[in-house]
Amino acid sequence: MSDDLDTEGNQASPMREPSPGDDASEVMHHRALHDRLSALEGVVASGARKGVDVTFVPAWKRLTEGEPRWPVTIAIAVALTLQGLLPEHLVLGPRWLLPSLGGALVIGLFATNPRPRLDRTSMFLRTTSLLVIGTISVANGYSAYRLIDQLARGGVTDATRLLLTGGAIWLTNVIAFSLWYWEFDRGGPVARALAMRPYPDFQFPQMENPNLAPKDWEPFFVDYLYLSFTNALAFSPTDVMPLSRWAKLTMLAQSGVSVLLVLLVIARAVNILK
Repeated sequence: MSDDLDTEGNQASPMREPSPGDDASEVMHHRALHDRLSALEGVVASGARKGVDVTFVPAWKRLTEGEPRWPVTIAIAVALTLQGLLPEHLVLGPRWLLPSLGGALVIGLFATNPRPRLDRTSMFLRTTSLLVIGTISVANGYSAYRLIDQLARGGVTDATRLLLTGGAIWLTNVIAFSLWYWEFDRGGPVARALAMRPYPDFQFPQMENPNLAPKDWEPFFVDYLYLSFTNALAFSPTDVMPLSRWAKLTMLAQSGVSVLLVLLVIARAVNILK
């Protein structure tokens, strides 16, 4: 890249230097543009010297065909099934109500958009997806509250049943938070496929070092499920870092709920076994 020739080999006009008559915002704009162009020239020149493909754009930064919908569908089905198996006194409303509502919303999603991949923008589809996740979250939050309240009162006497019930609520909590991460990172799965937002809310290792993954790698639901699972076990980020404030606060909330569930359930179960 040359300062004197444009891309066709013709003499390029030099960038105009800010004059004293320019206002402050225009001067700052010229300087910022000049700095960005200079930095870009340096990157391209350095990459060319090292033999690096400077034209490569990672899949998570460009348009893609969209991720398959079956993993998230299976996760939602598992969460609704787990909620349907909980004891009656831990369920919000009739046992069948919230799982049936969530299932009806999922069927509505498939009927409205039967495509195997998530690549269609629609306010209705996004709103329905959020209603599904919200239904699972509210139902599981109520169950977790009821279980914690029961443990605090000492009303549980069966260790095996307690561990199974606590494990079901904990696993549903993992799925629910993975759905929130998946739905809001860079605007959701469709927005990511269409490259509508440039800045990620979560930094996966493959983003920091593209050499660790194929050129077509981009985060799918399974990656967010892994993020949620490790955060619920470690009570803190592991290899995936939250970047935005909402991501940090959401992970904080998940860690808090997980700490209460794990510690209280295990402590009570050990007490009963003694």
